Amino acid sequence: MLKRSSKWLAFVALAMLSAFGVTACGSDTATSTSGDAEGQTVGFLYVGPKNDFGYNQAAYEGSLEVEKNVPGTKLIQAENVPETSEASRVMEKMIKDGATTIFATSYGHLQPMLAVAKKHPEVTFEHQGGVKSGANVGTYFGQIYEAQYLTGMAAGLSTKSNKLGYVVAVPIPQTLLNINAFELGAQSVNPKAKTTVVFTGSWCDPAKQKEAADTLIQGGADVLSQHQDCTKTIVETTEKAGAMSVGYHADASSLAPNGWLTGSVWNWGPLYTDIVKTIGEGKWKGSKYDADYRVGFADSDVIELAPFGSAVTPEVEKQVLAKQEEMKAKDFYPFEGPVVDQAGKTQIPKGENPTPAELETTDYLVQGVVGKIPTGK
Repeated sequence: MLKRSSKWLAFVALAMLSAFGVTACGSDTATSTSGDAEGQTVGFLYVGPKNDFGYNQAAYEGSLEVEKNVPGTKLIQAENVPETSEASRVMEKMIKDGATTIFATSYGHLQPMLAVAKKHPEVTFEHQGGVKSGANVGTYFGQIYEAQYLTGMAAGLSTKSNKLGYVVAVPIPQTLLNINAFELGAQSVNPKAKTTVVFTGSWCDPAKQKEAADTLIQGGADVLSQHQDCTKTIVETTEKAGAMSVGYHADASSLAPNGWLTGSVWNWGPLYTDIVKTIGEGKWKGSKYDADYRVGFADSDVIELAPFGSAVTPEVEKQVLAKQEEMKAKDFYPFEGPVVDQAGKTQIPKGENPTPAELETTDYLVQGVVGKIPTGK
């Protein structure tokens, strides 16, 4: 069983204190009808802008599918909501304006959501990627690390230098899982491939992103991936340098016509729609959505591979897609043991396959990753 460390808890706290000083905005509202999937008012919070070529854009586009597919739905949209008490204020305003369902989409929105949920048992809350649910709070997420394993394969097969780069925001379990999956995927097809990681300390700071990307490229990395909310800067910097890109969150292939390989992207619309319908029909309690819901390739289309770019050969594409089919058939799991960390310690014994809940306590980097988890101040 994997354990949470005090270091991990400190990083979670750090991630939740990250602030984005832009005022949230809302739309017109209407009161929802109890027990009716139609006519609901649903609030969505995003930590960044809705057009970031990344995490927030993917969530925003998913929300529009709810409005399209559930007749009469009214959305209250709030972008650039900090992971602070400001998130609580925004949610309270949404409820005042008629919201009976609220989706908070950023990791650090969880604690504010839990606090607001206690005050409003009549409202249903869903958190994206959270690790704690409640009486009227559910969490959901996709096992995006499965797609990251596949993009790591594409990177490992495409690199000429055997040096891969990874620009990361903060070291929470989700980011560490993605780094590890990427490197394990690369190792599976190219044992010489190593991934150098740089932490920026921010979900979206273009200046830090460019500095990190430039440093990795100057160090010899010819394929860059990332776990940032806004992805545009890193993809453009990589393309300009003549290196190859692996995208994340949303399809940014248009930014890299020469160096794009593929990417891990979200398809939130169908899941958001089903959650809203389930709530509107009065069936949320006792459903798969009222606790911690996790899905991968075998269970859902929440996660997808972005289109392959011109930098990918037919043979590389064939190998990656074959492995994806194995995942869909549950014949392959990215973190089936043995998995060994940087210190040589076996974190997952041979033959074991941790549950998603266990994987979400990850606080280490695997062998083959260059760089250390920041210790904080």
